[in-house]
Amino acid sequence: MKCLILAGGFATRLYPLTLNKAKALLEYRGKPIIDYVISAVPQDINIMVNTNKKFEADFHQWQRGLNRDVEILVEEVSTERQKLGAVGSLNFWIEGKPINEDLLVIAGDNYFEFNLAQFIARYDGRHTLVAVYDIGDKNKATQFGVVKLDKHKIVNFQEKPSKPESSLIATACYIFPRRIFPYLHRYCQQGKRDNLGNLIAYLVDQDEVHAYAFTEPWVDIGSHEDLV
Repeated sequence: MKCLILAGGFATRLYPLTLNKAKALLEYRGKPIIDYVISAVPQDINIMVNTNKKFEADFHQWQRGLNRDVEILVEEVSTERQKLGAVGSLNFWIEGKPINEDLLVIAGDNYFEFNLAQFIARYDGRHTLVAVYDIGDKNKATQFGVVKLDKHKIVNFQEKPSKPESSLIATACYIFPRRIFPYLHRYCQQGKRDNLGNLIAYLVDQDEVHAYAFTEPWVDIGSHEDLV
């Protein structure tokens, strides 16, 4: 298994903070958001971080201060209009690098305190695994992908529903088995490249997708208030 941390976006909702700095490199509780993700990944898993040309130099500077090896993958895009999108980036590196192993995928702006090793241990080696969290507020759930479970299996997934049935949401932490990479390819061929939540909804329709529920603190850094 390898790990790909997605940090290739331009985070326009956080302007002006992210005009000249990648969101994943913004400080949260005293250090870059992405540092929390890096420290959570078990040492025996190789880490790749994708970014774009605009923030390439910043990520290389950040890389030099780490105490473990991290590979920086740079997309040849410099503006929001050119971006590949989260799903597009995932497919681009799987096919272009190429990646032939099961893949742990985490958004670089995700702060979480659950044990990532336990999440990985729950993976059965065959089915996509998604970390899910009860945000405790249906109004807030409208901003995320809402899941319905049958025991550990996701049986329904709605991306940003206006009237969610529950407050149980998918977070941006996944394990994709390599056997589903062809599904990802076909999904991207349909021109759908931006939202990982919609990819999960697609996989739920095509295959069996499992959930790992956690209760530890979690924050999706999406606004200025989240950084306080």
